[in-house]
Amino acid sequence: MSGSGLALGAPTTSPDRGPADLVITGATVLRHDETGGISFVPEQIVAIRDGVFESVTDAVDASGASVAPPAARETIDARGKVAMPGFINCHTHSPMVMFRGAAEDVPADRWFNDFIWPMEVNLTDDDVELATRLAAAEMIRHGVTTFADHYFNMDRIANVTDETGLRGVLGSTYFSSDGQAGLEQSLEFATRWRGAANGRISTALAPHATYTLNDDDLAATARAAKEHDLLVHIHAAEGRSQTVHSRERTGRTPIGVLHDTGLLDGKVLIAHGIGIVPEDLPLLAPAAADGRVGVGSAPKGYLKLGFDTTPVRLLAAAGVPVGLATDGAASNNTLDVWESMTFMAYVQKATELDTTWMRAEELLDHATTQSAAAVQLAGVVGRIEPGYRADLILVDLSDPRVQPVHDLASTLIYSARSNDIDTTIVDGRVLMRDRRLLTVDVPGVVAELAPRLARLTDRSHGKSIQNYDA
Repeated sequence: MSGSGLALGAPTTSPDRGPADLVITGATVLRHDETGGISFVPEQIVAIRDGVFESVTDAVDASGASVAPPAARETIDARGKVAMPGFINCHTHSPMVMFRGAAEDVPADRWFNDFIWPMEVNLTDDDVELATRLAAAEMIRHGVTTFADHYFNMDRIANVTDETGLRGVLGSTYFSSDGQAGLEQSLEFATRWRGAANGRISTALAPHATYTLNDDDLAATARAAKEHDLLVHIHAAEGRSQTVHSRERTGRTPIGVLHDTGLLDGKVLIAHGIGIVPEDLPLLAPAAADGRVGVGSAPKGYLKLGFDTTPVRLLAAAGVPVGLATDGAASNNTLDVWESMTFMAYVQKATELDTTWMRAEELLDHATTQSAAAVQLAGVVGRIEPGYRADLILVDLSDPRVQPVHDLASTLIYSARSNDIDTTIVDGRVLMRDRRLLTVDVPGVVAELAPRLARLTDRSHGKSIQNYDA
């Protein structure tokens, strides 16, 4: 679904259809113009019907008189609040909240080989479902309305996505060590769940990485993705060292591997992309021009691991959208995309040694339209415009920390935090209101998870799901 061709603020339906499902009144709304520019329009009325933004109109007319909102089954008074598109987490492993804090202050190879991959041997389907429920609560609380998940036991993650009301771009992880069955199970999941949860679930193939799958399996993935019109969500160029090692082993960069195996001929979501280099741009540019490639960047976790960061300025030169991500909470500690947005501002300025680079408005573009494009949901989510799916958050600006407001975009990036969000809406359904979660029982989830932790973190069995040698 696309908002193209619609006049801003124009209703998409006739007024004789009866009450709207939800009307939000008095908010200052983050709007995008036809060129993608961002502005904030005060005193707006947002009407939602059938999970879609029906209209966005002025609450005050030219004479200064109040305009009566349309009839609605539910109304939210949002005076003093900012309405923004919901955040999109472009790359995460949601069940890894169960390992939050269990592997800290160690190098990447030990993080995988000595901690995470041995612990993941212990997972059961029930563990994944319970942990995903906790992750869903965290994401809703932090204003995340869509998440691109790359993990195992994906049926359970899909069930929780449906249950909690979130929007998911879900892919079931596999390695070459799984044999042909790995791709087959990922494809079976993707075709069976695509369009589920009233359309809130879209799917992807999820080969783990360019260094854990061989060229034959990556090429088979590319053929299956093309045949079934599926996105491929894959780790690639996760660090500068991976690019160096890839050249040593294969004579190509990780992006070169994606190109040579045919993956860049289809739709690809690249996790991290830290090691992308100038020679990769001609390989990425054709896919970028067709809207088929994007990168998910999680800058906070890179700082913690002592990595460099995603070369956003370089990717912009090739037209590649860079969306915001958190990675899993085992490395990033939170699933807070607002945090990622603020960290991206700081890290990009420091990396580029340029205070004028990555302005607040540019960050908000990464958080909205670029994130939507990265996960192949451009024209579906990422804007508060008629015809888009009604994914929205309300930000309360009453805290002393955000006052006074001289420039609203800068306030949101540098002063506000996800704790200022008091309402989260997905597909027109309110999942959190007045900071109260409506679809997850957090105390119950935490109580059920606690007795499992000793078993989940046990590494005495000496087994591992994989070996990290990137």
